[in-house]
Parts: sequence; C-alpha cells; structure tokens
Amino acid sequence: MRIVGRTPFSTALHAGRRSRELARLGDEPRVDVVVIGGGITGVGAALDAASRGLRTVLVERHDFAHGTSRWSSKLVHGGLRYLASGQIGIAHESATERHLLLTRIAPHLTRPLAQVLPLYAPGHVSQGAFIGMGYGLGDGLRRFVGTPDAVLRSPGPIGVAETARLAPGVRRENLRGAMRGWDGQLIDDARLVIGVARTAAGFGASVLSRVEAVHATGDRVRLRDGLTGEELDLAARAVVNATGVWAGGLDPDVRLRPSRGTHLVIDSARLGGSDVSLTVPVSGSRSRFVFTLPAQHGRTYIGITDVPADGPIPDVPEATEAEIDLLLGTVNAVLAEPLTRADVVATFAGLRPLLTSPHDVDETSDLSRRHAIRESSTGVLTVVGGKLTTYRRMAEDALDEAIRRRQLPARASATRALPLVGAWPRDRLGEVAAPPRFVRRYGAEAPYAAALPDGPSAACGVTAQELQWGVAVEGALSIDDLLDRRTRLGLVADDRRASTDAAAAAFERAGVDPPAVA
Repeated sequence: MRIVGRTPFSTALHAGRRSRELARLGDEPRVDVVVIGGGITGVGAALDAASRGLRTVLVERHDFAHGTSRWSSKLVHGGLRYLASGQIGIAHESATERHLLLTRIAPHLTRPLAQVLPLYAPGHVSQGAFIGMGYGLGDGLRRFVGTPDAVLRSPGPIGVAETARLAPGVRRENLRGAMRGWDGQLIDDARLVIGVARTAAGFGASVLSRVEAVHATGDRVRLRDGLTGEELDLAARAVVNATGVWAGGLDPDVRLRPSRGTHLVIDSARLGGSDVSLTVPVSGSRSRFVFTLPAQHGRTYIGITDVPADGPIPDVPEATEAEIDLLLGTVNAVLAEPLTRADVVATFAGLRPLLTSPHDVDETSDLSRRHAIRESSTGVLTVVGGKLTTYRRMAEDALDEAIRRRQLPARASATRALPLVGAWPRDRLGEVAAPPRFVRRYGAEAPYAAALPDGPSAACGVTAQELQWGVAVEGALSIDDLLDRRTRLGLVADDRRASTDAAAAAFERAGVDPPAVA
C-alpha cells in the first residue's frame, strides 16, 4: 500500500495563521461554504469542501474537538451492532468507513483491537455460539468491503490459557475460554479531529477556533472573534450547520434526542496491563456490552452507557452516580479483583446527537445512528445524526447536498482516497526515524515533532516537543487546549496539575502568550 499525503498549502495551524485568515476574510468576505462546528463532522465537511476546490471557512466557538468528538470510546466500529438490529445499510457504511480509516485515510492514528469476551460455565456453550454467530456476521461484512486479514483478523474461540494471557485480570473460576473478535481503535479521537482540520487547511480552508457564528442564514453568517470581540459578516453560497447536539441553536426545526455515553478512567495496571478490550454483556441484555479500552498514558477506559440526556445541553457533560455503578458492576462480573470507586481516577461523558424516531422508543440505544441533511427555513443546511466512524461519509453527503441545492461549481468528492496529514502505511511505521511514542502520535511527521527544542516535560512522559508541536502546528491557543485535547493530560486532575507549568513553557518557547480562555 502506498500513501501520498501532499497538500497544496501548509497544514500548520497556529495563532499567527488564525490572525492572517481573519484579516483576509475581512478584506474578501465572500466565500463558497461556511461550516459551523469544529467537531469531527464539521472538520470533515470542511475538508470535503476545500478538496473539491471550494473557498471554505470553518468556525468553532471553542477549540476543535471541544464537544462530543473528544468523548467517544475511541473505537472505529465495523457495524456489528447494527447488523444485530437489522440496520444493514448502516452496518455496511460503518464497515466501509472503518476500512478506509484503517487502510488509507489514517493508518497512523488507528490500530486493530482484540475484543475478548470471557465465557463461564454454566451457559458458556450457548453464549459462545451466540457471540460467535454475531462475530461471524461482522467478519463477513469485513471481507465484503475488502479489509484484509493482515489488518483485521478473523474472530474465533480461544482457550483458558490464552484468555488469561491476554486479559490477566479475569476471574479464573469456571472460566472456559473466550470468544475473540476484532475492531478498529483510534489512538485518540481528538487527534483524528486535529488531523482532519489540518488537512482541510492544507487544501486552503480557513480553519478558525475561538470564532463563534452568532447568526446564520443560508447565505450570510455573522462571526465574532472570541479573543478580541470583533465581528465580521461573511456572504456564503452555502452554510452548513455541523454543531451536533447543539444544532438546534442554529436550526430550531431540528429535533434530536441526545444520548449520554459515559466512561470511567482507571490505571491499566489494575487490569494487569492488558492491551485488549474486555467485552462484558450488560445484565439482562443480549445486545448491550461494557468494554474496557486500553488508552494513552497507562490508562484504561471502561464504557459505555447509552441513556437519554434530557434538559439543557451542557458544554461538558458529566457522568452520573448510577452510570458509574452500572459500569463498575458490569465489568466486575468477570474480574478476579473487583474494581472499586477508589480505582476510578476520572470519568468523562459525551452526548450523541441522535435523530428522533418516527416511532416511540423507550431507549436511546434503539434509535438509529443514521445521519441526515436537512434545510432549515432560513436556508442553513444541518447535518445531524451519525457517528464518529462515518464522519467522512456524512461530510460527503452534506457537501453533495449543498452543491446540488446551491448549484456550486465543484468537483466530485475525493476524500475516499485522501490520506490525512502524517498518514503512513501501518506495516511501514517502523521506517519512520523517530521514537515510537512520536510515531504513534504523529506518523510520518514524527521526525519533525521530535526535532523541536527541548524544555520542561509534562506528566505521563509527555515531552516538551509534543507540547510545542501542539502550539506551533496543531492550533492550540490555550493551556487547556494543550492539556485537554492535544495531549489529554487534563483528563486526570493530578496529571493536569503536574503539567500546567510545562504547557505554559511551551507557549513561551513559541513566543506566544496563551489567552485566558477555557
């Protein structure tokens, strides 16, 4: 596999570029497409538009990946769950987009993840057969879309010894082995958002954080610079609302039923340092599972819940006590040493922007993950629904609709074959001349990141070079941007406290004063 990732313009995002882009928009305030929202759907739409040759502006009132896009399970799903519920089209779409992410778009930011479901007597035979049938269907879909065995292996049963080797923390009493399946995993979801945003900038898009759309119609947007308070009016041929669960703020016709997905954060050592995902059925359900998910900085995430999130939409959702109890109780069913509240070093939660169903449903887990593009009474095109794995297809569909409705002169979408900045074949990542830590985070760009000047390091081994790369190349404008989204050190309070001075030093080395923004 050969991956080429050149763009016509620089992909580096930083405070200086942001200022220049805003000044240029003030001089030339007519554009083709304005995308509102800097999560994965918004940056995907900006990349799709810019790579088609359209003059594109993306604005985000906070930082990129500030909302739902940083609170996922970091999985690149193949659609097995949707097969089980008869949503064949969504399952196929998920498997296709997983294939593209793993093999072409972002092999440097993804990896295969083994999912191990322990089987206990009594009932292990029937449970194994049921799970094996589902894994088999998912594997058939994998083969159908062309994902090779070298990327995702076929599922199958494993014995007691192999189960204990892969998942040392499992309870051995009555253990009869496990079923092992495979799915894709992101190094980090916020890193994917930044990679897409930078690639969009490389195709000429103006990608602007801390810029709010205070008013929008189908052909005009008023922007406010969150750092200076200055306002700017843009004339646009198409306006795309990609604000997720906040979409109703720009389009009151959108009807969503948000669902909250919660995760716990524990030290990986508590599970024996396992690098696989333990998969545990939720009591009383044959289709819902809790997963352990190995993550950065020696942490493991445990998730995920799927419960209705009623009321006002918060900027940062929070886990509830009931959700914490559910996740601990479920995963403890297979652990030799049950986890306690003391083992939970942090929690996080995100809101899924699910479209309401024409039929009444009791659970948000029963709502479709299908996406839709709708035009508001003001002419704004809103893209809603969907999920992280299918962001590229959502973006393509949104731009196809904008081009059709607004008669924009644009090429066909090229993003199926467009690698993100830093993309490099997974089986050749060992050729990149940089420390493995940098290669895992930056792919082909790792040597450039590693060559930056040294300085104070942060917690969990995060280096001064990584912090400075976040400021100079990845658009971090504040210490919170660095800790919460470029490195994820802000997830655990102790790590944040230990890293704040090093993050501030990164701005000093870059010659930038971080503004007092959250």
